[in-house]
Amino acid sequence: MNICHTVTRRTVYSPPAQHAPYPQQPAQRWWQRPAVIITALVLLPPLGIALAWMTGWTQGKKIVATVLSGLWFLIVLFSGGNDKAADDAKAGAAAAATASPGSSAAAPGKAASPSAAPALPNVVSMPFDQAEKALKGAGVAKVTAQSVYTDVPLASYHPNWVVCFQSPEAGAAPADATLHLVAPGRTCPAATGTRLHAEVTQSPAPTQKDADGTSGTGGGGSAYYKNCDAAKAAGAAPIRKGQPGYRSALDKDGDGIACDK
Repeated sequence: MNICHTVTRRTVYSPPAQHAPYPQQPAQRWWQRPAVIITALVLLPPLGIALAWMTGWTQGKKIVATVLSGLWFLIVLFSGGNDKAADDAKAGAAAAATASPGSSAAAPGKAASPSAAPALPNVVSMPFDQAEKALKGAGVAKVTAQSVYTDVPLASYHPNWVVCFQSPEAGAAPADATLHLVAPGRTCPAATGTRLHAEVTQSPAPTQKDADGTSGTGGGGSAYYKNCDAAKAAGAAPIRKGQPGYRSALDKDGDGIACDK
């Protein structure tokens, strides 16, 4: 008798392997957050650099953040130093101007007085060329020269004639000036419009003859000079024969030229 044994095979399945859970990242503190670190790198570079190296950033990111933040820190440092130096220099200059000897601060509410207006210098007793330069240097546009004596004409070339009077007077505002001059070696009169020799006249010459029998006028026209001093004072000397004022009495050496010495 065959006895059949039924063998029931059971397949035993092992339970699936359990994977280990992912390691949990530690919670970031507030100073490890990227926004905080970037803000610190801009506003406080030294602190930002320190925080950057305390984070989990890669080595490359840490180096880039350090270089950029360091450059920014140097730019701010030097630009701020220059501005401060300029401000200090301006403040020092203002303080020196205020504290300088002889200077006085303007009263509150009162504007500083303007600088004194230019005035004419005193050119009396100066030669004309020097006086003209001094007046034009003071702002005078036109300088006119006149003889101080009414009976003495002004020489055409008169740089060495001396100033007796000036108009406007010294101290006045610059304006066109007139200088009254006297020939070198002559004294100035008490006022302008004065005659040097009252005896010098323009009346007709006398008709009497000189001691040598010649006419007193010598063909000299209507001018008459009492002596050579009067002729020189009038600016007429020397007088050649035939010119107004010539007469043989003034021609001592008889060479036809009177008052030539």
